[in-house]
Formats: sequence, structure tokens, C-alpha cells
Amino acid sequence: MIGKSARPLAGQWAVLSALVPFLVSAVPATAAEVPALEITKDTVLDPAKTYGRIVIQASGITIDGRGAWLVGAKQGSPKDFKQVAVSAKGVTRVTLKNLNAKAWETGLQIEDGSGWLIENCNFSDNFHDPDFGWGEVGRRGGIVLTRVHQSTLRKNKANRVWDACDLVNSNDNVLEENDFSHTSNTCLKLWTSCRNVIRNNNLSYGLRIKPGEVHARDSTCVLIESGSNDNRFLDNDCTHGGDGVFIRVLNGWVSTGNLFERNDASYAHNNCFEAWSPRNTYRGNKANHGSYGFWLGASDQTTLIGNEASHNGDPAGHHNSPHLPGAGHAGIVFMFGPSSHTLVRSNTCVGNNGAGIALVGDMETKGRKWRAFHWIIEQNVLRENRWGIYVQYADWIDMAANVYQNNKEAELRNDGGVTNLTVHPDDPKITQPPRAVLAGPSAGKVGQAVLLDASGSTDPGRNALSFRWDLGDGTIARPRRVEHVFKAPGFYRVGLTVNNGLFSDLAWRDFYAVEDGPELGTEGQAADWGWIDPQSKVRFSDDRRVCIAGRSSVLAHVEPYSGMMVSLLYPASKKAGVSLTGKKELVFWVKAIDENVSAWQGPQPVVTLYQSEKQSAVLAPKVDFMSARPNNEDREGWSYLVVPLAGNEQWERKGELPATLNWLTIGFDSWGAPPLWIWIDGMSIR
Repeated sequence: MIGKSARPLAGQWAVLSALVPFLVSAVPATAAEVPALEITKDTVLDPAKTYGRIVIQASGITIDGRGAWLVGAKQGSPKDFKQVAVSAKGVTRVTLKNLNAKAWETGLQIEDGSGWLIENCNFSDNFHDPDFGWGEVGRRGGIVLTRVHQSTLRKNKANRVWDACDLVNSNDNVLEENDFSHTSNTCLKLWTSCRNVIRNNNLSYGLRIKPGEVHARDSTCVLIESGSNDNRFLDNDCTHGGDGVFIRVLNGWVSTGNLFERNDASYAHNNCFEAWSPRNTYRGNKANHGSYGFWLGASDQTTLIGNEASHNGDPAGHHNSPHLPGAGHAGIVFMFGPSSHTLVRSNTCVGNNGAGIALVGDMETKGRKWRAFHWIIEQNVLRENRWGIYVQYADWIDMAANVYQNNKEAELRNDGGVTNLTVHPDDPKITQPPRAVLAGPSAGKVGQAVLLDASGSTDPGRNALSFRWDLGDGTIARPRRVEHVFKAPGFYRVGLTVNNGLFSDLAWRDFYAVEDGPELGTEGQAADWGWIDPQSKVRFSDDRRVCIAGRSSVLAHVEPYSGMMVSLLYPASKKAGVSLTGKKELVFWVKAIDENVSAWQGPQPVVTLYQSEKQSAVLAPKVDFMSARPNNEDREGWSYLVVPLAGNEQWERKGELPATLNWLTIGFDSWGAPPLWIWIDGMSIR
């Protein structure tokens, strides 16, 4: 664990931090009533003075606080603090250093900036509400950044606040050696913030909990959500949180490509690492003494290498939400969501009250809806757990060279519904795994051959390689190169395992088979669309970048959005004149982003076919195809929807089907009112 003594603070700043309680009591009670100081040039503050608000209004300047204080409220509860101590909007290349601010709603707030350096500042003891219940109270606390890019935050403090550091739409920043610990909501929060480097920070004790409470009200040291991709978290202390690190996907907008390396998230009240998002990598982290070490439901295409996940679920420690048999927990667990194409190698799982590693498919349908699919589990140390590995409702699992010692109930517990599980026999001559390489497209035409090629796969020991393909349509193949024809449109979960006689590696494709043919309204026809919902405004465009059929899709950008049902209408002229005689179904591809945390409201999309205002048929889904996509991968990709004109067990038709289609609408409804992005492609009636 990264101990407190190892937090990398410079010597002088460590001394200053030790004096903070004295300095806080020594400064005057308040200066909030003083008019804001507007700064437009290089400025050095007087440490003997107490300041009110500062507004930075110029770029390319340096502000040195020299330890001066900005003090807000005279008295009262931290949850009632008002105003922002330091604010800036639209300015760049600013250095802000050696400044202290307390008793404000927010210590530092920057919008639309880049090239900032924020160093040796203290934004502790601002808005703080450890007694707040579930939910959010807005962006406030220590540091709040919105659309701030290519900036550095170094050796700052923000303790005893709601959120220590909150990044929204902020990319390519560096956060290093900051103390953002002891918060009532999060130590660090990212929303649609990408390619940031977060290293050597104290992000511990993100915790809001009452004595005896179970779930810590979703407080966490690090919260990542809504398209926060390709960030690097290195050597951070994320211990003693509600969760340590939480990749949350409440709105279906996943966060991918994030690397977590050598972080310590131990002693979490709930989960040391919790994620519901695909394609993230966890390497060399510590996840010990929580309720679970890694909880990774709905985290397809995940890699875990060289982590510790030990002593979780201990009845004498944290042991919330037992879900494995006998009130069991786990060091590493994937359940309550799909987990395809997962690699678990060289992890250490000791003394967990339950499984060292657990992979579980859909329990409600006993694996019929989905299974834990296409896994490699190798070279893990599994010692003194109840079970070394627990597996249920899973398919295509390769295991090799795992070390089992003194697991109380079983080394490997197969609890049923498991197919194609292979435990490869030991071979001391083979010491390293191969490298699987899959070359080939991610989409192709229905009925046309597609080449998928693993010839680029290699083995460091030059051992002979074997190949196993699952092409997602029931086809299993074993050559290096596969030429295949997909016979029906839709999504196919393609997987490849390469084995060198002992060890394996895997690769995959999220593959889309697309029909080739005329489209109705979705090929260069954005100008022909309209909408129904007078309180919303929809801008339609032909999107050549995000498309799946033909050369473009139709993008509907809904802003402002009323929060009610918005129906996309084609054609706006209401004169399509398409005969429905002999037609059986409407088909289209849909992709969408709804950033509201509760996402879509009710079964949708709702399709209405009009001959006239008085003659129409409504086709309403009985399930919500937007919130519960047909495939887990559809959350970031495309869903192929087939709407039967007669209705069926999934779609209810109301009204007589018109003989002629003059226009149609596709209706969407969200629980909230942030903007919506909806792409429609490949629409046709057949």
C-alpha cells in the first residue's frame, strides 16, 4: 500500500501543510464581502492580508499568493458556503501558485482554458457535506474544471470538501503529487475527460458514511463516467474509500481505454475497483481488504495482470453485498453483466472470503441470455480462499499454470452451465505466452466473404501455435485464416484464442454485418427530416464519420431538449408515398448518447407509421431497446432493430396498418433534459 509517509510532497510544502491549522486560525474571519479583485497582469499577493474573491481576466500571467488566504464565510456549516474563491473563464497560460482559500462553495473554478499551471495551492475546507444522503449536490468543493486542456495541477491540497477535483470535458491534463484526500463525495471525478495523466496523488478517504451504514452512498475516491477515455492512473493512493476507483455507467455511455497501474485502492468499504465498462487495463494494482477487490460486471474486453486482490469480504472487515454461494465475496469477480474477451494473468488472490477469481454468467436465465465468454486465466496465485476459481454459466475458458494452495472448499469450483473449459497441462519448456494478432475488418456486407487473419500471431519461444475461432453465429474454426460469409444483418461477437501448447492469448472483433441496398431517409437525406416536440430543437446532419450503412448516417442533435418524447420525422414533406402492401418489417441501425445519468425513460424507440393524421399505426416495444441494448457492446456501437409491421412478442402494434406510408416518426424519451445525439442509418422497409 502507498502509505501516508510515501506521499511525494516537497519538503517546504510539507512544512507548510503542517502549519495549516495554525494559519487558518490566525487569519481574519472573512473577506467575502470585499469586491472581487480582478487580475489582468502578473500579481504577487501580500501574505499578511486576507483577500476576498479573485477573478482572473488575462492570459499569460502569473499569480503568486505567497501563502495569502482568501476567506469566504464568517461562520456557519460548510454545506452552506457560497461563491467561488478564484474563478477564470476563457483565459490561457496562467500560473497560479502558493494560494490558500477556505469557506467558499468552490475554491477554484476554471472554464474554457488551456496551458494552466496550478501549483502549491490549498483549497481545503470549502463546501463539504458528509451527512448528505444518496445522489449529487452539483459540482462544488475544491477545484472545478470545465473544458480545461493541456494544464498541470501539482502539489495542491483540497481536503474536507465535497469533490476535491472535478473535471468535465477536460483533456490532456497532468495531475501529480496533489493531496485530494478526505472528501465527502469524491477525491477526483472525471466526466467526458480524456487522455489525462493522474500520478502520485493522495486520493484516499473519498468516503461518506454513517456508523453502521452499508453502502457508503456511492462515495468513492475516483469516479470516472460518460466517455472519459484513455486516461492513465499511475501510483495513486486510493485507499479507504466508499469505492476506491469506480467507472460508473448509469447512462450507457462507457469509458474505455483507461490504464490503472500500481495504484492502491485497498480498504474500500465496498469495492476496491468497480467498473461496468469495457476495454480498461488493470496492471500491478493493490485491491486488498475491501468487500471485493475487483468488481467488473459488464466489463468486456478487460485485462488484469499482476494485481493483488486479497483478504476481501472478511467478516471481521469490509464484507458488504455477498453474492457468491454461502454469503461469499471474491478478490476478482465478473457478474451481473457480460464479460467477453477477458484476460486474467499473474494476479495474487489470497485469503478472500469466497473466490479468488469468479466468473459468472446471467443467473436469472441460467446463462441463456449471456455467459462469461472467451476468457484466459493463467499464472495466478490462488491461496487460502474458499475457492481458488469459481465459474458458472460460462463458455470458452482456457486455464493454465495457476498456482492453488490451501483453498478451503475447492481449487476450481464448476457450479454448472460451463462449456469449452480447457485446463492445459503443465509444460516446463514453455515459459511465456504467445501474442494473438487478428487482422480484418469490423464490418462487412451480408452474403459477401470476409477474411479474418491470425497469421501475424507470434510466440517468443517459437512454439507451434494452434488457433480457435468463434465467429458469433455458431461457427467454430481452427485455421490461421478464416474466410466467412455472414448470412444475416446484425452484430457478431467474434473471438480468437491462440495457444502455444501451454499458454494462450486472445483477440476479438465486434463485427457488424450490414445489408447492401436502398435506404429510406438515411443516405444523404438529413435535410428531409423534421421532428415533433415544440419545446425541443433538432439539428439534422449527414454524418460521414459515424455511419455503418452506405456513406453516411443521419445525426439528430437534440439541443435544447425538453425532456419529453421527441419524435424524429421522415420525410418532413409527409409525402413519401411508400406502399406497405406485402411489406413485413421496418429495419434500421441506431446509435445514441444520452448523458443524463438515468438515461432513457420507458420502452423505446416508439415507431409510428402514418398515411394521414387520422390513419396511423403505432409500434411500441415491450422492452427498452435503448437502455437494455440487444448486446452489451451496443452501448458504444450500433443496435440493429427489426420492427415487425404486424407486431410480435417484443413489439405491440396499435392501430390498423396503413396501405401507404406517407411519413413515419421514431420517438425517444429521456429521464432528463441534457442534449441528445441520435444516429439513424440503414433504414428500409422490406
